[in-house]
Amino acid sequence: MQVFSEVCRRRHFSPRTEEAYWYWTRHFIFFHGKRHPRELGSREVAMFLNHLAADRRVAAATQTQALNALVFLYKEVLERPLTQIEGLQRVQARKRFPVVLSQAEVTLVLNRMTGVTGLMARLIYGTGLRVNECCTLRVKDVDFDAGAIHVRAAKGSKDRTSMLPERLRDLMKDQLMRVTKLHTDDRLRGGGLAPLPNALEKKYPSAASSLAWQFVFPSAVMRPWGKSGQQVRWFASPSTIQRSFKTALNDAGIHKHASVHTLRHSFATHLLASGTDVRTIQLLLGHNNLQTTMIYTHVLQETRFVKSPLDTL
Repeated sequence: MQVFSEVCRRRHFSPRTEEAYWYWTRHFIFFHGKRHPRELGSREVAMFLNHLAADRRVAAATQTQALNALVFLYKEVLERPLTQIEGLQRVQARKRFPVVLSQAEVTLVLNRMTGVTGLMARLIYGTGLRVNECCTLRVKDVDFDAGAIHVRAAKGSKDRTSMLPERLRDLMKDQLMRVTKLHTDDRLRGGGLAPLPNALEKKYPSAASSLAWQFVFPSAVMRPWGKSGQQVRWFASPSTIQRSFKTALNDAGIHKHASVHTLRHSFATHLLASGTDVRTIQLLLGHNNLQTTMIYTHVLQETRFVKSPLDTL
């Protein structure tokens, strides 16, 4: 596990990717009776992936993620690349459109969300941020003069910029004032540190204690950080806003299978409906491939039905 983690860090994988790859590696090992992967090969990989398809009935994307994890394990960690995986039964990919809320439904949900989680939900819908990008936003990345939100090291380790909605300017300023007071109180108690990415604490030793690097939506408690065990204030848990959103969704009487991430889908679809070009939306969302963004054009077409002949009777 230690070697696996070290290789992931060298490749600059995100914590979520590392966690997902290790999840499938563990399941692969347990599936084969806790035998070491060096004793296994392409045949056993095919058996495991076929088990996921036939017995666990996972989606195509899930099976692909498990395959990528095992290819990474053998090629990068064990340095024994897999040969051709014969007999592999791939799950057929199905064309699925993301769930999108109408503007009226977004209004109903947001009106039932208050406080910090309400601000987070409005920021996600107003900027197209992913949930984790919102939770890990830092003070230095809110640019009021430019009217921009800078997203650092997002999915795929890419940076991008989105707009700061005018409606949220005052709310964001109030939130940063609360963060400033909390940071000042932490400093007086001998704390006031925020965890830094990669090895920045060595390059900029004082950055962790500066206000600029504090999280816009900090956690209510402090936790130990790294080998030093220093108490630092992390960012708010994504589960906090997820629970708040689910409660608001139910209270609004909306029965769609939606989550906080649905606000990001709604952001893209509503921009497209208002005439924003798809290339601009691609940049705002941080998609590598334009085809990923094009799915919202299909969502928009699906909602623009022709008139039913029943209505003409």
